[in-house]
Amino acid sequence: MLSVVGRPLSSLRVSGALSKATVAMADALAKIPDVEIDPEGTFKYILVRVKVKDGDVHKDIVRGTKSAEYHNHIFEKVNPAMEVLGMECKCLGGGKIEHNNQAKKLRVFGESTAFGKADHSVSVEKLKSAFGDYEITWSDNTK
Repeated sequence: MLSVVGRPLSSLRVSGALSKATVAMADALAKIPDVEIDPEGTFKYILVRVKVKDGDVHKDIVRGTKSAEYHNHIFEKVNPAMEVLGMECKCLGGGKIEHNNQAKKLRVFGESTAFGKADHSVSVEKLKSAFGDYEITWSDNTK
């Protein structure tokens, strides 16, 4: 859910051009997918806070891919893509995801040397929204 200082976006009143612009940016933020990960395998992932530039509206997203040798390689792709949309990004941490699409299982674990450990419980909630029919688990184990 998108929120501004703890209040749901839907409860805010819009007045004036600046507020309408803020709502437009919040709508753009809402269109950014919560999760984009590889369809199979074990790979690095990061949890990223995406925020409307010069605003308070934000959401957390999960990004992961086998093509990233290091966690910062994922952030180096996500950050410029979000900047084009008028957003700012902050990496909240990372880890690994083991994705078995045959068994419909996701396992979140480990940490990033560069960014530290993501809050895997937050990442799992995001994954559940995209993979509702999967068994999704997490641990602080490194392997």
